[in-house]
Formats: sequence, structure tokens, C-alpha cells
Amino acid sequence: MYKVWQSHIKQFRHYLKLERSLSENSIEAYTRDVGKLAKYCETNFPEKSPLNLELEHLRRFVNELAQLEISDYTHARIISGIKAFYKYLMYEDRITEDPAQLLEAPKLGRKLPDTLSYQEIVQLLEAIPLGESEGHRNRAILEMLYSSGLRVSELTELKKGQVYEDVGFLRVTGKGNKERLVPIGTDALKYLNIYKDEVRVHQNIAKGHEEFVFLNRRGKKLSRVMIFLIIKKTAEQAGIDKNISPHTFRHSFATHLIEGGADLRAVQEMLGHESITTTEIYTHLDRDYLRQVLTDFHPRK
Repeated sequence: MYKVWQSHIKQFRHYLKLERSLSENSIEAYTRDVGKLAKYCETNFPEKSPLNLELEHLRRFVNELAQLEISDYTHARIISGIKAFYKYLMYEDRITEDPAQLLEAPKLGRKLPDTLSYQEIVQLLEAIPLGESEGHRNRAILEMLYSSGLRVSELTELKKGQVYEDVGFLRVTGKGNKERLVPIGTDALKYLNIYKDEVRVHQNIAKGHEEFVFLNRRGKKLSRVMIFLIIKKTAEQAGIDKNISPHTFRHSFATHLIEGGADLRAVQEMLGHESITTTEIYTHLDRDYLRQVLTDFHPRK
């Protein structure tokens, strides 16, 4: 029966890639988690295929997960993968009832990423030594992360043809290969042009990397890891003792926009979130700001 499971999981993988347009990482996570259920059933219910499994069998699997030393997040992610698998089977008319519909996952608190104040952003940017060979590149990178709220992969994959200087926009490719236009600030454009015209133009560029905007010393596009290292080093130079990553800039971008009065749906569009519920994570406005809003706008202050 395990071969039957594997066949359905393989088709599920194709569905996630072709019809849902998920990233390879997401596809791997989904199929790996359904694979855990398949192995569990092979041992405990060898006569059961994914097409005749019932809610009771799924609950027993979930109870088994609860005995393992895994986080609530991992527990919830596995259940999410199983639910997606059974929604796929329903979509394909392989089953008529979804046994995973009533499957319960542990409640997760919404973890808010670290954010930086505007003063800390400025502190970071000004800590970059522009006299060093890579200083202008690194300044342009951090300016763009904060100016446009880019994901780290969107930055590393950015190509010259995706920068529209005349209108101040970037055309980025986000999750699921979905494209969107995001504005880029004047300071970010300024440092991008300095890097492009005064630094990058003098580099020997590796074959196949000519179109990528940001390059390393060997003339190849920067890796995600390199962006993390640049940010970590800059934070140390700035004396900022926070756990800062590329996402911290994205989070700060959204938070500062919303605190400044930006419309949530506009921020959703700029971040490339499919659901506005995801964008709502960025509305953790501090109490002083909320008190100020009340003071400024409520008729009975």
C-alpha cells in the first residue's frame, strides 16, 4: 500500500508545482510531511490507502506527533501539509469526503519579527564605510531592502532590466514566480546608481551573471547567506544589539508605512502578500503611537 501512497504524493507534488505555483522549499515541506503520514500508516494501518483513510486514523497520527519532542510550529505545519494533501484529493475527485477537515492543529501565537526604529535604520546605513570597495554596494543593498520591503531572494535575483529609474519602480519576482511593481526611494536609487556607475562598471563579471544587479568580488550574483553576513557585520559596526536579518528591514518598512498612515491594502500590494491577513502581522503598532492616534483623532480625547 506504501507504493499507492507514493504515487499519490508524486501527483500531489506536480499539483503544487504546476497549479499552485509554490516554491521548491514549500513543495518539499508539504510532500515530506505527507510522507510522514504514509510511513505511519505503513506501520500501523498497512491496509489503508490515502483514499480510504478516516479521521480517526489521522487523529491517532496527530496524537503520536504530540508525543514527540517537536515544536508546536512543526506540529501545526505537518497538519497543514496533510490538510493540503486531502484538499488536493478532493479537488481531483479522488475522494468524496475530506477526513482531514476536522483535524485540529495546536494554536500558535503570532510571533512578531524584530523591528528597527527609523533612527536605528539611519544608524545602520551610516555605519557602512563608503571608502571600502564594497561599501557603496552594501549601502545600496540596505537602502533597497528598507526602501522597497524586498524579500532577500527578490534582492539577490534582481536584474538590471527590472529597475525602472525613470518612474522610480522595481519589477520584482516574488513567491510562486508572481511579479509585482514596488516603488524605490530616491536615496536607494542614488546609492544604486553610485554602485552601478562607479563600482560595478569596473568589475570583471562572470559569464551568465551579467544581468544581476548585485555582484560579489568574483563577479557573480550575491547569495542569500552573503546578504545575512553583510547585515550582521553592519549591525556590529553600528553597535546595534538586535537579531537583525533581511526580513527585519522588510518588517520595518511595513511597520513605518502603517505607523505613518499608509493603507493596509497598499502595503499588502507592495509586500506581495496573497492574503491581507499576512500583512496584518505588521500592524503591531506600539502603545505610544496608538495613544497618539486616539489623542489626535478621537472626538472625546
